[in-house]
Amino acid sequence: MINQLILIGNLGKDPESFFGSEGNQITSYPLAFKSGREKTSWIKCVCFDNNAEVAEKYLHTGARVCVVGYLQQTKWKTNDGENRSSFEMIVNKIEFIKTDGRGFGDNPADDIPI
Repeated sequence: MINQLILIGNLGKDPESFFGSEGNQITSYPLAFKSGREKTSWIKCVCFDNNAEVAEKYLHTGARVCVVGYLQQTKWKTNDGENRSSFEMIVNKIEFIKTDGRGFGDNPADDIPI
């Protein structure tokens, strides 16, 4: 089964980072994207390790990016015993479309780790 998602959208707020139990960096941010003619949808994007560092350093509210990754579903029960679930995108690749230059030096191409 193939689970690959490619989205182009804008960040709804600055990325937030924390470190997992094994010391790896995890960064997340909400991404707004068009899901129909007039409809805007939102998805939580989650990045790990190098992608997490890049997202934290270079992305910001309003930045336009293309992200490639896969969907992951999280399920849980509320305190009232109701079943709930949500989807998030695990990001494998980030392509910059438009940023305000935050985090970049004089030559942005030299700054981004490959």
